[in-house]
Amino acid sequence: MKNLARKFYYAMPPAWRFATRRLYYLPLDTWEAVTGQRDGLTPPRGLIYTGSGDFRRSGQQTVDNFKELCGLQPHHHVLDIGSGIGRIALPLAQYLDKTGRYEGFDVVKKGVDWCQQQITARHPNFRFQYISLENDLYRSDGGSASSFRFPYPDASFDFAVANSVFTHMLPPEVDNYLDELYRVLRPGGVAYLTFFVFDEKTAFPSGFEFPYDYGHYRLMDDVVKSANVAFEEQYLFEMAKRNGLAVRALHKGFWRGLPKTECPDFQDIVVVER
Repeated sequence: MKNLARKFYYAMPPAWRFATRRLYYLPLDTWEAVTGQRDGLTPPRGLIYTGSGDFRRSGQQTVDNFKELCGLQPHHHVLDIGSGIGRIALPLAQYLDKTGRYEGFDVVKKGVDWCQQQITARHPNFRFQYISLENDLYRSDGGSASSFRFPYPDASFDFAVANSVFTHMLPPEVDNYLDELYRVLRPGGVAYLTFFVFDEKTAFPSGFEFPYDYGHYRLMDDVVKSANVAFEEQYLFEMAKRNGLAVRALHKGFWRGLPKTECPDFQDIVVVER
């Protein structure tokens, strides 16, 4: 049943998917707004187009991972690739000090608009940019991510994150983003990247299979190719190395059926260093 619902959802044009989510959550969003159950820094559920679970709690857990697994410091300059609707930016705004800086970009304009209105207005050192890039999960037009140059100077950041971004990108796009990561990170800079990673021993769990096998990567859906993408571990690590990034650690996620208590997050976390 879950796979059937996912197929139906992916069959919709991107704009319809956003409208469907907004309509589905409209009664609850209206109730929370009227009763004051949602604070001004939590977006309506119908606008949250990335991730699941408790919005504020999961964002805080991710930032806690940054500190524990990557050594994030309050003064660091941070790049958020795929900043969404501020799930990570909100807790970072409570952690980074006045010497710290945050830059985020996303391909979904409504997310960038919300972040600019709600976060930048309160924290001027947090900036968000809308970038028009094609992605068949989120939009049906725009430029190519495989040739996109990040809009930042070389060696601008101490830390970068791509959380649930490469799980929606194909190999040429990931390859380019890793190259750009190398360019914009300072020497010794660290990046926190999440993937679905597999090897010959991986047992894909029921309801979360990747049936379309392209060798070094696998797809969950062969029509909406960016829906969910899994990468073969050795291929991924070699791609990082080719782009000048050293893999420091792989932390397996509980998507693969491992106990949640043994995993820092749902997706696999790959920590790389320039």
